[in-house]
Amino acid sequence: MGSNEADKPLRRIGASFEQLAAIAKQQQQPAMAAGDFSRACSNVSVLFGCLGIAFKFAEMDYVAKVNDLLEASKTISTLPSMVELDIQKGTVRQPGSHTRNLLRVKRGIDMVKVLFEQILVTEGNSLKDAATKAYAQVFAPHHGWAIRKAVGAGMYALPSKSQLLKKLNEDENSARAQMQSFVRSSGQVILYVEDLFTSSNLGLDW
Repeated sequence: MGSNEADKPLRRIGASFEQLAAIAKQQQQPAMAAGDFSRACSNVSVLFGCLGIAFKFAEMDYVAKVNDLLEASKTISTLPSMVELDIQKGTVRQPGSHTRNLLRVKRGIDMVKVLFEQILVTEGNSLKDAATKAYAQVFAPHHGWAIRKAVGAGMYALPSKSQLLKKLNEDENSARAQMQSFVRSSGQVILYVEDLFTSSNLGLDW
């Protein structure tokens, strides 16, 4: 593996989500491979780690659920079949079910997408506004008061934008291009997963 790939997680994330998006946006959608989806999502874990204490809860929760999907993908080949199996067993909403974990992972991807959108339109070196808006939009509606308060306090310990880019081994221009790419491709993937839920009448708000 070249140092470019190994040292630049944004590029690894971008490439893996571009591949998923190519499947997600086809008219006659082939079923998305659970392994490909899970591996792409595991690449995103590094971003939560770079955001510090404010998103520690999200990192731990996200990593655990991605690992569950990765393990499940060894015996369940596609995301639609993963959801269908839980429907048949009546376990969709049970804690620990693959379908419930898929919904949580989708939220993690959504949070990063909104964070990148906000970073792209926010001036200055602070990530606080961008991260606060992303959390409020994606995670806050599903969290109780105690977690919301802890995250709010953690926002003051976020790295600066320049510190984040240094951790990701990118400069401003290259990071912007990678973030724009992820916003586009992850949007397609998020829609694909949401359609899996809505087409099975499972809803998304749980």
